[in-house]
Amino acid sequence: MAEKLMDFDEAIRRYDPVWGLEVHVELSTKTKLFCPAPYKFGEAPNTELTPVSLGLPGSLPVINKAAIDDAIRLGLALHCHINEWSQWSRKNYFYPDMPRDYQITQADKPLNGKGYLDVQTEDGETFRVPILRAHVEDDAGKNNHVGGADGRIEGADHSLVDYNRAGVPLVEIVTEPVTGTGAKAAEIAGAYIREIRDIARALGISEGKLEQGNIRADVNVSLRESPDAPLGTRSETKNVNSFRGIERTLIYEIRRQAALLADGGEVLQETRHWDESTQSTAGGRLKTDANDYRYFPDPDLVMVHTTQEHIDELKASLPEMPSHRRARLQKEWGFTDIQMRDVNNAGAVDLIDETVKEGASAAGALKWWLGELSREANEKSVSLEELPVTPTDVASLEKLIADGKLNDRLAKQTMAGVLKGEGTPEEVVAKHGYKIVGGGDELDGIMDKALADNPDVAEKLKNGDMKPMGVIIGAVMRATRGQADAKAVSSLVIKKVRS
Repeated sequence: MAEKLMDFDEAIRRYDPVWGLEVHVELSTKTKLFCPAPYKFGEAPNTELTPVSLGLPGSLPVINKAAIDDAIRLGLALHCHINEWSQWSRKNYFYPDMPRDYQITQADKPLNGKGYLDVQTEDGETFRVPILRAHVEDDAGKNNHVGGADGRIEGADHSLVDYNRAGVPLVEIVTEPVTGTGAKAAEIAGAYIREIRDIARALGISEGKLEQGNIRADVNVSLRESPDAPLGTRSETKNVNSFRGIERTLIYEIRRQAALLADGGEVLQETRHWDESTQSTAGGRLKTDANDYRYFPDPDLVMVHTTQEHIDELKASLPEMPSHRRARLQKEWGFTDIQMRDVNNAGAVDLIDETVKEGASAAGALKWWLGELSREANEKSVSLEELPVTPTDVASLEKLIADGKLNDRLAKQTMAGVLKGEGTPEEVVAKHGYKIVGGGDELDGIMDKALADNPDVAEKLKNGDMKPMGVIIGAVMRATRGQADAKAVSSLVIKKVRS
């Protein structure tokens, strides 16, 4: 039964939304957090295991130093206070994908304390998202739901457990309750998680692929009657792994909770699940409080001691942060604020940067990645990076245009061939025989025929009226199957009618 929803604008008028994200960033270390088992996405189920990652009796964990260093670097990028001493705790709960029946995490003594991240909205406003902590923990395995759509729990008739992911190091970034966002709540949440993705990639600590679960978020939402009122009861939608899903979860929960409260109902403190097929959340289990997890220090692990000297060394190794890089590239490329915003929202910064490095102009790279290729990606519901075209392909195509070997129409046909898997732009051009018809008796004859077929147009052109030039150019392009150079045709026609 569909839940009642309030119009979003009305919900924002009547209630003040408060939200928070728990973002899980999977670290790309060679081995897991507490054992030497490797991990690579997509391997055969239950093949990347050790006794430690399976939680077998008598197995003892050993801390992965590389994971700790990666977590500190992420904490520094998020302006967190790095604590000199941090402690491992056991978080006790039963899930079929948790082989030990407890998770090794950091409770009251996390590695990274309070911080913040500034994000920009589409209108150029900067909003500071407060971060409570960014602690380290090991991941659970993965429940593969069978019988439902896209492997989701909705509609599944049974589940299988793959423990390959169990023990993979995570950094969980927990925000403070985020207030004051109003109607921009979803936009700011989306900008925040995109920026975290970009930072993780810039640091080289995670592949940052949401579709593979490298980054996923628990979305917490509550409503209150006014900014001065106490916080309301929150829902927590678990493991949302797409930017749009996170934004739409927030909007849906605001609408759902507003309708519930307006009818005198009560919001349950519960976990929920986002269903992409219905674009809605569904109730799961009642949410437990922290003390229900019975946290206590893990007796098998010592505390982590991080010296200030080591923190300073890691800080000195940080690369240029994404926000600073975008500002630099925007200046180098000469893009407007709106153009750069569109590039960032499309996830095309790296693609355009690499295309320019391959020799294309910034304007040409922008035209392709945010034009033809963005339309292709949207039609196929994939990211630009998932398209079968590379920055080298785009730069090569731009060179063919600059060298006068292709016009815009032929270039689009060539790109279509690249997207179909026909090869590089040069290979597609050779296969189809694409070339510009730019001169010679053949083109001369085609222009003569176009002028003869349109004597009234020819007369206007002869008298200096260039408005109907498109009629002649169109006729020539049709006759040459789009292989003529429109600019060259225009110049040649003018010379012909005036001679």
